[in-house]
Amino acid sequence: MAWQSPISPGISWYEDNVVERPEYPALDGSTETDVAVVGGGFTGLQAAYNLAKSGVRVTLIEAYRFGDGASGRNGGQLGTGQRWWPEEAESSLGYERSRALFDMAENAKRYMLDFAETHGIDIDYAPGQLSVCHRKGLEKYYRANAEIAASRYNYPHISFMDSKETAERLGSTHYLFGVRDTGTGHIQPMKLVVGLARQAKAAGAAVHEQTKALKIDRQGGKIVIETDRGTITADRALIACNAYIGNLEPITANHVMPIRSFIGATRPLDDYPGVLPGCESVADSRFVVRYFRRLKNGRLLFGGREAYTADNPRDISNHIRRQIAEIYPQLGEIEMTHSWGGSVGITLPRQPFVREVLPGITSIGGYSGHGVMLSNYCGKLYADLVRGEKTELELFRDLQISAFPGGSKFRSTLLFLALSWYALRDKF
Repeated sequence: MAWQSPISPGISWYEDNVVERPEYPALDGSTETDVAVVGGGFTGLQAAYNLAKSGVRVTLIEAYRFGDGASGRNGGQLGTGQRWWPEEAESSLGYERSRALFDMAENAKRYMLDFAETHGIDIDYAPGQLSVCHRKGLEKYYRANAEIAASRYNYPHISFMDSKETAERLGSTHYLFGVRDTGTGHIQPMKLVVGLARQAKAAGAAVHEQTKALKIDRQGGKIVIETDRGTITADRALIACNAYIGNLEPITANHVMPIRSFIGATRPLDDYPGVLPGCESVADSRFVVRYFRRLKNGRLLFGGREAYTADNPRDISNHIRRQIAEIYPQLGEIEMTHSWGGSVGITLPRQPFVREVLPGITSIGGYSGHGVMLSNYCGKLYADLVRGEKTELELFRDLQISAFPGGSKFRSTLLFLALSWYALRDKF
């Protein structure tokens, strides 16, 4: 039977479709290390792997199991660029910084795919992504996106889709138009988590599951992390908890907020060949994004429900099925074989949070739903930084990421009100 995460509802299709998911021991007593890493998702595991292979003593702890957070339970879509389209960033950041951030994201995409290929990790990569729109007034921006990507960002892989092409590629007339990106794709993220953890351990990192960090601080020139299994003393530390930061570190908690996101998987659609015949991934223009993709085995994976509280809904499958039926009415009674959820770390401007929160303690997270490739790359860049190299991580560190308003007492309530208002706008 698949492992049921105590922090994420439902067993995911990903968990049921990995041949093996090794377990790693909990920390057994106190230890000293060069670098301590808190969090066993893509960011933390990549940092541990890259540090260990360079001969750095590194100890990584994960409160539950590797992949229990967003890294193992996400939509699997890579995207292109950052969370925003590059032309959106130019007005506030200028062309040079916008271009640098776009190029960084492309480097992240190549790094992740090359890492999997080099280490023989079969991540079920499939090419193609469609960004589709439900609002007529946005057509000029979608038309411009392809031209801007090619002429200003040296990215010729995006093309505009009119209503006819959009309907043909989707197998649905629900959306009005969109853009097609042939330079990206989607993966099975749990397979990458499992392979990455193996590589980190093989490189010499001490990796521990079921070890919860309780407190992190500086004492006598060292960083001391108290856990429920012992104490870790280190020269440097990386906090890679993202949406699961809790009360561990207040600066990160003020800047990275969790929202709940939910996904369902259908039975194979063998009798519905017109649904996403090209097996591309799809993301739409709603503020509460609906994202879906057809797997090679014919299943439809569909994500489209968010919750802005810590509660888990009881009707994940039914809610997801209703959203599927809005796009594909013929699937209104389709069997849902899996439904699951988890927390996504977002920041106020939807840009990653990278900051030294205390001397020697760096926190990285807040990928805002665009973290599959960025999180892997940021872990690698952190290791480069520790080795004294100049890295692209500075591009994120220089971003002005404001804290959520309301302080620890009211920020969750204010976030709920703000995001609910934006979600209401999707209906008009």
